[in-house]
Amino acid sequence: MTTMHDDLSETHILGPDTFQIVVRQNDTDQRPWLRHAPTCPALKHHRIAHAGACIAKDPYRIVRMQQSGAYFIACIGGEGRILVDGKWRVCKAGMACLLPPHMLNAFHAIPGKYWSFAWVRYEAAPNTHPILSASSPMLAPFHGLAIHNAISGLHSEAKGAATPSVIHQWLELVQTYVQQFTQPLRMDNRLYHLWNHVEPRLEKDWTVDTLAARAHLSGEHLRRLCLHQLGRPPLRHLTWLRMRRAAELLSTTDEKIETIAHLVGYQNPFVFSNTFKKWIGWRPSEHRNRT
Repeated sequence: MTTMHDDLSETHILGPDTFQIVVRQNDTDQRPWLRHAPTCPALKHHRIAHAGACIAKDPYRIVRMQQSGAYFIACIGGEGRILVDGKWRVCKAGMACLLPPHMLNAFHAIPGKYWSFAWVRYEAAPNTHPILSASSPMLAPFHGLAIHNAISGLHSEAKGAATPSVIHQWLELVQTYVQQFTQPLRMDNRLYHLWNHVEPRLEKDWTVDTLAARAHLSGEHLRRLCLHQLGRPPLRHLTWLRMRRAAELLSTTDEKIETIAHLVGYQNPFVFSNTFKKWIGWRPSEHRNRT
């Protein structure tokens, strides 16, 4: 299904031809690319670590072996590649992507092309309502110019007068646009209720037939809806939910791997381990060691 990613390692390469603006929540992170960015403490209200806008050119490349928080990217021009479901996918103008926490996240510019996008990086948020839900798409159509402009406005205000009321207005716009992607109002209610029912019950032996029956749809209708609104067929989305949950449990608990396998619907730990490697790039034991 996917290629392995043993060749990837923690990477942050901007390159001489890449331009970006960044606004950050505080000045505790002193990595060079963040060090001179204006701070905006109000970002903490939405658990945003930093946000920005970028025009990237090769050799721009970012790899996070286990990113602790969700990462939203909205493309407004050109194209780049993002690792989604274990595969490199093209993200071009008019598309957005939401990368989940506790997993390998990677993206890069394409040689000979530019890639213009806005991003919002969320903090790890245990025991709080997550930005990423069971019905959130991973890579889907999205008009990103509005959030790009909102982040640019937020950056300008944070760098200048930093008027609290103006900061608040820009920040609420940024969060609203992210939520438009992660919690689309136009999503079919049957899908929304189905996946929010399934997510806390991943240990169950779900099939296309049981999923379709739960949603009061035929199997083919469910498949078409999932492809259109989530970008993947139902069983693939189920596997993604299971792997995302497994990665979170491996990163945040001391549960045995066999126990985690059972919690996410795998009776055979070897099948679980092989599936995890296909999706994440390494085995569950390696994932825990990388934490």
